Amino acid sequence: MKLRHACVLSVPAAGLWLSATLAVAEPIDRHALVTRHNVELHAFDVSNPLSVGNGEFAFTVDATGLQTFPKAFAQTTPLGTLSDWGWHTIPNTNGWDIDHYEFKEYADLNGRPVPYADVPAGKTSPEYKWLRENPHRLHLGQIGFVLTHADGTAAGTNDLTDIHQTLDLWNGEISSHFKFDGEAVDVETVCDPRQDAMAVHVVSPLVKAHRLAIQIHFPYGTGETVTADWSKPEAHETRFSQDKINMAQFQRKLDNDAYTVEAKWSAGAVITNTARHQFEIRPQTAADTLELTCEFLPPGKAATPLAGFAFVKDVAAQHWQQFWLTGGMIDLSGSKDPRWFELERRIVLSQYLTAIQDAGNNPPQETGLTYNSWEGKFHLEMHWWHEAHFALWNRLPLLERSLDYYQKILPRAEGTAKKQGYDGARWPKMTSPSGAESPSPVGPFLVWEEPHPIFYAELCRRIHGDRATLEKYRDVVFATAEFMASFATWDEATHRYVLGPTLQCAQEIFPKNHTFNPTFELTYWRWALETAQSWREQLGLAREPKWDKVLQGLAKPTVAEGKYVFAETTPDCYTNPKWNADHPAVVGALSFVPGPGVDADTMRHTLDWIWGNWNWPDTWGWDYPMIAMTAARVGEPERAIDALLLDTPKNHYGLNGHVYQRANLTIYLPANGGLLYATALMAAGWDGAPKGAAPGFPHNGQWQVRSENLHRGP
Repeated sequence: MKLRHACVLSVPAAGLWLSATLAVAEPIDRHALVTRHNVELHAFDVSNPLSVGNGEFAFTVDATGLQTFPKAFAQTTPLGTLSDWGWHTIPNTNGWDIDHYEFKEYADLNGRPVPYADVPAGKTSPEYKWLRENPHRLHLGQIGFVLTHADGTAAGTNDLTDIHQTLDLWNGEISSHFKFDGEAVDVETVCDPRQDAMAVHVVSPLVKAHRLAIQIHFPYGTGETVTADWSKPEAHETRFSQDKINMAQFQRKLDNDAYTVEAKWSAGAVITNTARHQFEIRPQTAADTLELTCEFLPPGKAATPLAGFAFVKDVAAQHWQQFWLTGGMIDLSGSKDPRWFELERRIVLSQYLTAIQDAGNNPPQETGLTYNSWEGKFHLEMHWWHEAHFALWNRLPLLERSLDYYQKILPRAEGTAKKQGYDGARWPKMTSPSGAESPSPVGPFLVWEEPHPIFYAELCRRIHGDRATLEKYRDVVFATAEFMASFATWDEATHRYVLGPTLQCAQEIFPKNHTFNPTFELTYWRWALETAQSWREQLGLAREPKWDKVLQGLAKPTVAEGKYVFAETTPDCYTNPKWNADHPAVVGALSFVPGPGVDADTMRHTLDWIWGNWNWPDTWGWDYPMIAMTAARVGEPERAIDALLLDTPKNHYGLNGHVYQRANLTIYLPANGGLLYATALMAAGWDGAPKGAAPGFPHNGQWQVRSENLHRGP
């Protein structure tokens, strides 16, 4: 079921928040709010490609409205056609799998050996490399224009003039205008919300002159950033068939993976196989228009009659208008602080981007459905940052769609825990639809993703408020809690339960075999175990004694000079500058995590120090909303705004709304999702928040915050 059918939600009274600055609050003019942030480009911009999508499929384009000049984007944001289901595996002639990988043993606090999928003997191997790279997301097909000069030579990017491209957020459409050899070309690009299909409509005298055609080109798979390998035409198959003059089918086979592409184009054009895996649709009449619809189908899914462009455009508009009218909304236009427009722009564009990139049946990768990062796999500690906001923004079904994944991989997660001598289920870090862990010197040792499924389930329970939700997620919640209680180790010397070693904390610069009791993980552990006990009670079950024993004996976060240390094993974290890098995860203990046992004044002092001393260029995009949530909870809303808009490289939101991190990570959707959760929390509040509207925004006369359809956070 596509996004369009998942967006119709009721609006509980408890989820409706309006500004207290108006005696009778007028409804937000949502059309005006959304459309004032439409993206407009006036140049061929390789840093800001635009996308259309439906949450399970996305199509990213250049200034022509198609993928006409992909090489221009090879070093920035590659143009991809990706889906939630489209994966490729390079043949495994050696029979490698993570279950037979040579695990390396590390001792826990009491010396018990625990096996982990670490890098072998301190260096990579063919087996290690293959397991990390497979499976990887697949570029399903490149669709672009063939533009030729009057002498037959091909167009280059510098040949385009008078460029004007708009992403119409309200209708989910990209409109592209440019001139080539003095002739205007106007293009409309949309995505079908009901199926994994794109549609394009072009009007130009160049169509009539037979100097404009549409090319479909299919690549081989790769885990590399570009997501497409054009160097191996012999390694894959494209079987072409045509039953009607304006329709064709492409049967794709890459090793043991397969998919189908259905194409339909306007009358008067013909398709030609111009090279291996390459086809051109070229007009043959005097018409000046050309249309194409392409649907991408996974194995076993039957094709349905393809709609024409006009129909796809109409259903896309209906879908996106419904999306904007039923979800949460924050209007900052009455504010005096000049930063209101930029913050509102980031909020609106982040809603669009996470809806088209992050709302599939699997957790998303950091670069969503645009191109590959980390071999196209997804990271479960990042799943929270991608999707938790859907619950607070009245779009819970978009989160719930991917929660079935945890139930699907539960047996494998239980197997991992058992292999390591723990109870319950240990969730992987870097993984794929199978749930298999990827070997790494970092990933298998992380633990802060472990409480996440309990958090997701609790968000669902808070909104649904029914026993059915408790029953649906109980197995995942309880298996998660069982592992967490089992992972906590009794330290006889100090008579308490501790976390680690071995443990890689969220601030990944600390040595995994010498780190224990990081403040963030300790606090998240406490909250999740107590929440799991609450679930037992609501189901009429007795509290689990083992969980209570761990809760009662769990170590408290360490405090030094009035501040929380990053981990108990880093007492010099405030004097040794080498620790002031990567994620400032210590403040995460009171951010989206409600901070049980955390003292607000101590966390405020911790935040003060981090604000003045952190190595900001070494952070990541989700660190800023994390800090904002901490600032809001400790009563510093001005700093919350400052954090969201901090002028630093890792917090730069491009014209298209994406957040740059580094050369091969030019978009980073956890930042967008984190921003949405933080702003919803600041506008709608949290359990125990100060009374009144927008408790996390400044009440200094500079901000007017009007919000609708938002849910309070834990």
